Amino acid sequence: MPGHRIYATSVASVYPLYVTKAERKGRSKAEVDEIFRWLTGHDQKSLEAELANGTSFEDFFARAPRLNPNRTQIKGVICGVRIEEIEEETMREIRYLDKLVDELARGKAMAKILRA
Repeated sequence: MPGHRIYATSVASVYPLYVTKAERKGRSKAEVDEIFRWLTGHDQKSLEAELANGTSFEDFFARAPRLNPNRTQIKGVICGVRIEEIEEETMREIRYLDKLVDELARGKAMAKILRA
């Protein structure tokens, strides 16, 4: 069974939208990068390499160095769906990322966003 088309979409094609969303609300690209690094375990160099390579969302999460174990604390609704009820792993990881960027854009403190 084929996956959702977002799985084949490159992270690099959506990344600028995340940054723009954050910057419109007075947040920074560095904070978006911090969210990506916290969620996936990438360092800045490997994150930039994945973006430069046009890595798909499916491969991006499959090859993440270390998915943060605290990501399961991310709860709530994104796109009308409760994150904790999403069964498909890749989609849940994508929605975790969406939720974190939404929280950033809404002005939530970084410590709370990163479940510190």
